Amino acid sequence: MKPLLRWVLDSVLPPSCLACHRLVEAQGQLCLDCFKTAHFITAPLCACCGVPLSLAASPAETLHCAACAASPPAFTQARAALRYDETAKRMILPLKYSDQSEVAAGMARLMRRAGEELLQAANLLLPVPLHNARLRQRRYNQAALLAIALARLTGRPVSLDVLRRARATAKLEGMGAAQRQAALQGAIHVRPYAGLAGKRILLVDDVMTTGATAHHCALALRAAGAMRVDVLTLARVADPRLQ
Repeated sequence: MKPLLRWVLDSVLPPSCLACHRLVEAQGQLCLDCFKTAHFITAPLCACCGVPLSLAASPAETLHCAACAASPPAFTQARAALRYDETAKRMILPLKYSDQSEVAAGMARLMRRAGEELLQAANLLLPVPLHNARLRQRRYNQAALLAIALARLTGRPVSLDVLRRARATAKLEGMGAAQRQAALQGAIHVRPYAGLAGKRILLVDDVMTTGATAHHCALALRAAGAMRVDVLTLARVADPRLQ
C-alpha cells in the first residue's frame, strides 16, 4: 500500500526541490543546483552552540566559540544542518510565511542527519513556542511542524504545549544578542505539571541566530526539572554579529 500511496501523492503533488521547487526524484530532496549551493555545517564548530568556526582556529579555540566561552547558555548542545544563507532562506521562508507546510518532512530529514545523536538521546521533543497572537496570525507554528516531522521519522515522543510565550515580544530580526536577551526576559514559561523531572529535552526550531530564544527556553525547562536541554534547528546563522 505504501508504494501505491506514494505514487498517488507524487501524481497529485510531483516531488519538488525544497529550495527552488524544480522537479526532483523524490519528496524532500534538493535539486543538484541547490545542493551545490547549500552550505552543510561540518567541523570545526562550537561544541556548545554549533556555530561554524574558522578553519584557522587553533585547537584550544575550536572547543567553544567566544560567546559560549564568555557566557555559557542554559542549553548543553545545539546543532543545525545548514548555514543560514540564501539557499536556506528559500527553504525556510515559504514554510514560515507562505503556508507551505508540506516541506517540513524534507527539512526534518536534513535535521536528522545533523542531530542524530541528540535525537536518539532525547526523551521528549519540544518546539520553540509562538505567542498566541502570532500563532493566530500565522495559523501554525513552523517549529511545531518540524518537531512533529522529526517525531515521525525517529519515533521520539513530542509535545506541543509544554512551552508557552507568556507575553508577545517584538520581532527579533535585526536585534543584537544583548537586545534579544532583554526582549525575551521572562517571556518563556513551562505549563504547570509538565512532568519534565529528569528528562532530556530536545528543542526544535527553524533557525538559530544568537541562541537567545533557545537559552530562555532552556532556562524555563531546567527550572521545571529537565535534566538536560539540547537544540536542533534546520539552519544556523554563521556570524550572529552581522544579523
